[in-house]
Amino acid sequence: MPYCVVSHGDPSAAAAAAAAGEEGDVRIFYQRYGHGGTKVLLIIGFAGTHESWGPQVKGLTGAVEPVDEESPAGDDGAAGEGAEVCCFDNRGIGRSSVPPHKSQYTTVIMAKDALALMDHLGWRKAHVFGHSMGSMIASKLAAIAPDRVASLALLNTTGGGYQCIPKIDWQTISLACRFLRARTPEQRAGVDLDVHYTREYLDEIVGSNTRRQMLYQEYVKGLSSCGMQSRHGYEGQLNACWTHKLTQKELDRIRSSGFLILVIHGRDDVVAQLYHARRLAEKLQPAAKLVELHGGHLVSHERTAEVNMSLMEMIKASKSNTDQGEWSNLPKKSDDLLLAGSDSRLAKRECNIIVIYNLLGKLQLILLFFFGVFYIILEHARRVLRVLKPVRVSATSL
Repeated sequence: MPYCVVSHGDPSAAAAAAAAGEEGDVRIFYQRYGHGGTKVLLIIGFAGTHESWGPQVKGLTGAVEPVDEESPAGDDGAAGEGAEVCCFDNRGIGRSSVPPHKSQYTTVIMAKDALALMDHLGWRKAHVFGHSMGSMIASKLAAIAPDRVASLALLNTTGGGYQCIPKIDWQTISLACRFLRARTPEQRAGVDLDVHYTREYLDEIVGSNTRRQMLYQEYVKGLSSCGMQSRHGYEGQLNACWTHKLTQKELDRIRSSGFLILVIHGRDDVVAQLYHARRLAEKLQPAAKLVELHGGHLVSHERTAEVNMSLMEMIKASKSNTDQGEWSNLPKKSDDLLLAGSDSRLAKRECNIIVIYNLLGKLQLILLFFFGVFYIILEHARRVLRVLKPVRVSATSL
């Protein structure tokens, strides 16, 4: 099987692993598809495996089966009209290693995993596309090594931290309860479908079944074959999301590096709120284009044709050295500054709104924490009552 062995890591995490007598190296499982001079690195999100990129792999390369690892994987430069795509399992999921310490999971460390994989493949530069947590990793990679990035696509992204908290309503509370209670592939598959897709999409009739019925069988099969994510992997990847943040210096480095940026988001995403994606796209001006589509968190599956077309358009625009100003579809920063200068009161009001929104975001985090604690206590009480419940003995058994 194709693996890339990564020996880097956070010094404190490496020390903790050494003290526990554990190996410091991490094995990253990957698959390559297609051939050509255009290199594309796909980084999947939280609790996802490389297989989640199937629709994009097929759209970009036309291939459904991985290439033989006996064939060369070097950087062909400009040779070949096709595309070579690599997708992989992040640390903590699938066939990749599962480090036991949360400190071994940050978007910086995972971005270095991706860079190590590019080195392993012999790629000097690649178009880097990330989904959800994978977009956080992709943006960190772009900040760490902008010279390795040909273009950057961020799908269903947020800025990490409290921005990972979904909008709190009865739907998300219900999904959170079902997720916490899911113990089998069947239970987890039902939750994942409602998280990933819109109800409209799931209720569509395909042949003699609904799309929900078809996808449910696929999800159960995938979860059963790969196994449920381990506790270490789940907590570690969650830590990577909560601790992720792009500093102003990193945003400036990404924005000024010269490559094109594409932000794609589903309007009905219940996990990553559209507002945060819009704000990130604005911060990455003048390099970013924002594409909003009708779809959920897995808009890359729900609106495959539109997503693939947007990705291929960016690859084509990058090859033709399209100017960032021509690429972006967002208002120019100079226009925004002129407007702010003509009406300072409006600017102050916007600042106040941002402060209030940030406070509400933190309040959401507090409420979600207390809800989780309440749910855990309730579940524990139910188990205790089940154990203490008296057993009825019939008269005939005496």
